[in-house]
Formats: sequence, C-alpha cells, structure tokens
Amino acid sequence: MTIRILLVDDHSLFRSGIRLLLQRHPEFEVVGEAVDGLDAVKRARQLRPDVVLMDLNMPGLSGLEAMQLIVEDLPETAVLMLSVSEEAEDLSIALQNGARGYLLKNIETDTLVQSIKRAAAGEPVISEAMTAKLVMQFRAATHPQGSAVTREKLTQRERETMACVARGESNKEIARSLEVAESTVKIHVQNILKKLNLSSRVQIAVYAVEHGLDKTA
Repeated sequence: MTIRILLVDDHSLFRSGIRLLLQRHPEFEVVGEAVDGLDAVKRARQLRPDVVLMDLNMPGLSGLEAMQLIVEDLPETAVLMLSVSEEAEDLSIALQNGARGYLLKNIETDTLVQSIKRAAAGEPVISEAMTAKLVMQFRAATHPQGSAVTREKLTQRERETMACVARGESNKEIARSLEVAESTVKIHVQNILKKLNLSSRVQIAVYAVEHGLDKTA
C-alpha cells in the first residue's frame, strides 16, 4: 500500500534532498511540497496525504500552528514534526497538540523511512535523542509509583508488552516477538493503560524507561 507524503519546509534544498531519499522507496509517493505553514494547510486539504513531514520553524504560519489546523481538518493524516530543535518544550507542545511524532533532522535515512511507515500505521514516533527529554516532560503527568508496585500491578505478559512498546515496536511486531495474536497484544496494551492510569503508548514508553521496565525480564 502506497504511503502518500506531503513535504513542508521553507528550504527548497532540504525538500529536494528528502524527496530524492523517499523516491528510492516504492512504498512512498511524495504527492506535494509546501514552502510554509499556510501553504501546508492549503496543500494538505487539497491532497489529503497520509503523512505530512513538517518543519517546526517557518516564516508566517509556524509548523506548529499549521499542524494544529491540519490535524483538526484531517484527523486521519499523521503529522511528523521534522526539526533541528532539541528543546523539550517544542517536543511537548507538538505532541500535546496532535503531532504523531517528533523527529530531528539529523536522523539516519533508515530511521526516517521506518518512522514514516510507523506513523502511517498509527504509531507514535520520536527521535531517540529526544526520549530522555520526553521522560522529564511527562514525569509529573504520569505520577510514577515505583517499579516494585508496577511489577505487582502488571502480569508477566503485560510487562513484556510494556518493554516492547518502550522499544518502539508496533502491535504486529510485539505479537511476533511474544508469539501471540495481535488482538491479544491490543488487550495487554489497554490493560497497561488502565492499571497505570496512562493515556497513550507514548506515556507507556516513558513510564517504562523511567522505571527501568524497558528491558524484557
């Protein structure tokens, strides 16, 4: 299935480079480009892409503002922020306002390719370098209770699932790793969210890293 992508960046050279990289992969189709936030909103409404790769800082309407409008109008479109900013505040605001993920522009090509695929499949994606910053941002929100209490709350299978989520694996990949049905993985994820009073897979990953539960026992 082809993943239709809209590129948004005010630097034409950068857009050209990303387009050339993505065109090497037959599963991707770059359906359009936009030079700023306002242009991005217009093009997204016209093209209805599966994924928007959006620069954060652009003149006029910012990437963040454009992302909010696109997510509101096209909730099925995944917006990935692609930025040079490593500020925790930028990361937090982007995720809180609907971004499917946050990537740094210095990531490897293979990482970008896999991130786009995961975003298109509904998975959150965050550059590895930003994980520690995300942990700090969500520390207050998650109200950690300690790994010992967590181990008592969760079953062995749920802890294994949690570790897989923390490694960024999709439900299909977790099912393959644990040799269970994908529907079973979904149940485990829902149980984890309920037991730990969390609201997303991102928070599961943060909680796991913070409590040393990101490694399979």
